[in-house]
Order: sequence, then C-alpha cells, then structure tokens
Amino acid sequence: MKFGVVTFPGSNCDEDMVYVLQDLMEQKVERLWHKDTDLKGVDFVVLPGGFSYGDYLRSGAIAKFSPIMNEVVAHANRGGYVMGICNGFQILTESGLLQGALLHNNNQKFICKNVYLNPSSNTSAITRGLENKAYKIPIAHGEGRFYAPEEMLKSIQDNDQVIFKYCNKEGEVNDDDNPNGSILNIAGITNPSKNVFGMMPHPERAADRNLGNTDGKAILESLLKFC
Repeated sequence: MKFGVVTFPGSNCDEDMVYVLQDLMEQKVERLWHKDTDLKGVDFVVLPGGFSYGDYLRSGAIAKFSPIMNEVVAHANRGGYVMGICNGFQILTESGLLQGALLHNNNQKFICKNVYLNPSSNTSAITRGLENKAYKIPIAHGEGRFYAPEEMLKSIQDNDQVIFKYCNKEGEVNDDDNPNGSILNIAGITNPSKNVFGMMPHPERAADRNLGNTDGKAILESLLKFC
C-alpha cells in the first residue's frame, strides 16, 4: 500500500508517521506538502498531528483551505482511505469528512500523557484486527473533547462509527478515565462509509519497541491488513 503523509505549516508528527510507516512497517510513503494539488498516486492519506497554522481560530479551521485538502476530500469521496490523528482529526471534522467537532478540553488545559483506549467496533478496518482489551496510547492536545449534537450522535452510534473510547487499563469505559470530557468517552470515529478514520490519541508515538510500547503499531497493522 502506498501512503501519503501531508505536512501543513505547524505539523509536528509528520516525520514520526513517515518513520513508522516506512521504516518500521516497510510501506511506500510519499511526503505531501499542503500546497500540492496532486496526491501522487497514494492509496491512503494521513493527516498527522501538530498545530497547523498555529491553531489560530479553531484547530484545523485554516488547514481545511489548503490546496491539498481539495484532493483529500475528492479521494475520500471516491472511497479512498484517509486517516487524521489529533490535529488531523480536527482537520477532518472541519472539512466535513467526519461528523462532530473537537472542542476545548473540559479542564481548559493542554493534556499530554498516556491514556487507554478500548476498541468499540469490529466493523472498521482500523479495529477489526484488534483484541478486546485496553491499548495504551499517548495523547497531546488542548482541543480534543469530541462533541456531536443528539441526532448526529445517535446516527454515529447506529452506524457503528465509534472506533475507540477512553477507558481504564482493564478496558472499562468510565467517566474517571475520560481525559478531556469527550461525549460518551469517544476518542475516535469513522465516516458512514468507513474509509475515513479520525482519532485524537497518537498510535505513531507508541509503535517503536525502543519506546517501550508498541500498542499503536497494532492499530496501524490492523489498517494494513483490512484496508
């Protein structure tokens, strides 16, 4: 599979993702610049974490106007695969490729720590290869509180679009282990067609055994296997 990793002004996890995909998982990777108007034949586009355009206005609100996003939206609408991590997730919601919004954390502070995720669906490629257990993945965000109005949230649930929920290390979903106040502990979702994935935690930061945690690599391996 050929991946394209997009760099926006302010991205800071693009090279982490390139390293994991290219060096650890031996995939072909194209570096895509935000002003590009060609996806260079990639099968799967990744919008990485960071602070695109300094997170002025709302996070992701300016990045959605980058020229590359016209191609990303067209790619997704054709059924192509797209994944947004942290700031990439915010860009996907701003661009309308994913439902809902990412609001300021309920404590109004930037949070950087390890959390646990429970896979909430087995119908999406990103979770189909995962066990029903807690995966330890780091977060680093100030605007990660997922929100959707009642009818939209019901649609997301009815379509089995929730892919991850924040939980404790035993895999139990509860309010105490919700780091940012996300509605229903939601940490990641897909679109109705399940070819666009968004999540706030950073699997690419938990993929190298030298870091003492490869739970994130399992998430990316599920994508490779089932996309």
